Amino acid sequence: MTDKIVIPLPLMTLNQYIQSERGSRFGGAKIKKQATATVEMFVQRAMLDGITFEWGHPLAFDWYWYDHRTDPDNIAFQHKFVFDGMMAAGFLDNDNWDRVGAGYTDRFYIDKVNPRVEVYELNKEEQA
Repeated sequence: MTDKIVIPLPLMTLNQYIQSERGSRFGGAKIKKQATATVEMFVQRAMLDGITFEWGHPLAFDWYWYDHRTDPDNIAFQHKFVFDGMMAAGFLDNDNWDRVGAGYTDRFYIDKVNPRVEVYELNKEEQA
């Protein structure tokens, strides 16, 4: 079993973020702060459970969404909050090219009961 971080969703889709930005001068910043804090909390829990990543390896994001009405690219916008939350928790020191430049993949599924994102490192077999 691969070590993974599980974060409940939704944090904020791109369309919701844009709407918030347009609605208030500070709306986007407030939403980003809340979403980042949520991720930080779940990353800290994972760290307490002993989850670690070897940075520089590709990552996988398995997005479990509650319906098909939201486009996958709109869902994957939440990468920003995940990486920022990892940094806030001290799990990741920087989300620059050295740490996440190896890339990441996104896969999308439907789970009406438990929407979430599962983040984990890809092993060599999964990279092929």
